[in-house]
Amino acid sequence: MKKDQSRPEILELREFHTDSNGIFFKIKKFLFSGKTPFQKIEIFENENFGRVLFLDGLVQTTEKDEFFYHEMLVHPALLSHPEPKKILIIGGGDGGALKEVLRYPVDEVWLVEIDAQVIEASKEFFPWLGSALQDKRAKLVIGDGNDFIRETGEKFDVILIDSSDPVGPATVLHQKSFYESIKKSLKPKGVVAAQAGPLLYHLEQHRAKYSFLKQLFRISRFYAGPVPTYPGGTWCYVFLSDEIDPLADIKKNPPSGLKHYNLEIHRAAFALPNFLKEQLS
Repeated sequence: MKKDQSRPEILELREFHTDSNGIFFKIKKFLFSGKTPFQKIEIFENENFGRVLFLDGLVQTTEKDEFFYHEMLVHPALLSHPEPKKILIIGGGDGGALKEVLRYPVDEVWLVEIDAQVIEASKEFFPWLGSALQDKRAKLVIGDGNDFIRETGEKFDVILIDSSDPVGPATVLHQKSFYESIKKSLKPKGVVAAQAGPLLYHLEQHRAKYSFLKQLFRISRFYAGPVPTYPGGTWCYVFLSDEIDPLADIKKNPPSGLKHYNLEIHRAAFALPNFLKEQLS
């Protein structure tokens, strides 16, 4: 990775959510700045949010609020499936989603991350997340998630799509052809959970995505949860399956030690606001 020595002089970083608003972080200490073939990685400490990871100028995770996102991406799918043993995570090089999956008695978790430097940076600067990347049940694949899912002959109980937003190399991970390949890689009773972007700012994208997802999967449900540092503060996800409804009675208890997710939040997350329901309909 090529290190950029000029960035540590910067006193704050800003992410614009629209042309007229966004979020800023005052930098307590700059830890790393570098360019990879895919993106720019910046890691620093902030007085309130602790360590913060920026990729191409966008907040990916913070020490203080990462659990909101990772718990809501992982646990609705893992808890709804009767016996998840073989899991695939596409993206998620910071190790946060993997950490949550490993709370379950799974046999193996495949993680496909396009940028090996994100994995290495997470191991060094976010060890409470990155340590999961060294678990013996984790099978790391460095490569393009779209290529992997089109070419693999493996079948999975649960597939989690922890991609970035539909720009740059992640654009294809939000398209119909990608989800067609995802469905072919599911075992019977398989479940998919994917991040779908901000509630307020991506309504047209939610409508477009839902229009093809409901054709591919018998059960296609959006759900939402808070992520304080993400655009709009509320993030959307989608739950997909042909056989498992996340609103059916769940017979298991969530793993211990969670900071946000519980069964009450699970049920409430699928209750969508009127403006989103109208958009999806």
